[in-house]
Amino acid sequence: MAYDAEDTRRRIFIAAAAEFAEHGLAGARVDRIADAARANKQAIYRYYGSKEKLFAAVLRAKLEEVRVAVSLDPDAVAESVGQMYDWYQQHPELIRLLLWEALEGDGQPGEDERARREGFRDKVHRLADSDASCLPEDARVRAAQDLLFTVMGLIAWNFAVPTMCRMVLDEDTNQAALARRRQTVIDAARTLASTSERLHNRNAD
Repeated sequence: MAYDAEDTRRRIFIAAAAEFAEHGLAGARVDRIADAARANKQAIYRYYGSKEKLFAAVLRAKLEEVRVAVSLDPDAVAESVGQMYDWYQQHPELIRLLLWEALEGDGQPGEDERARREGFRDKVHRLADSDASCLPEDARVRAAQDLLFTVMGLIAWNFAVPTMCRMVLDEDTNQAALARRRQTVIDAARTLASTSERLHNRNAD
């Protein structure tokens, strides 16, 4: 059977995503990734260069997945938030990867941060362009940035600390707590969006 480079890369990526989500960058082991991917370590270094670059590639791809799968529709913020919540619940590895990045990173901009910023800028400008107020563009952009980041926090915290979510809500299972939180997050996002719009209109008068 001929060697399939793309299939090898795919297997390495899947194995690496699971390894990094479980152990972080420092705790991940290239040999475990290779074993899980049914590949050799040399292939990992050949395709990705280093463990650090492999981690960055996995995180970048996971963020692109959520960007493509769901977006924050300025005309339907609550519905968009519900879709984002469901995506994060179905893909818990992204939150874990982001937490590992925060814990193990040095806080300095990485090589791929510019590309990641551009993805968020697209979402922000969609929100800002939908703002009907007469505020200056920079004020609308800043308000949209704050709204987007606040909504992301509302969603992500549930999956970052599921045990705390279960205890605070006094539910028997994580699943019950997350199901209950979904509607609360949607309602909160709807309120935030409408409050932001009212404040803009008041400032524009």
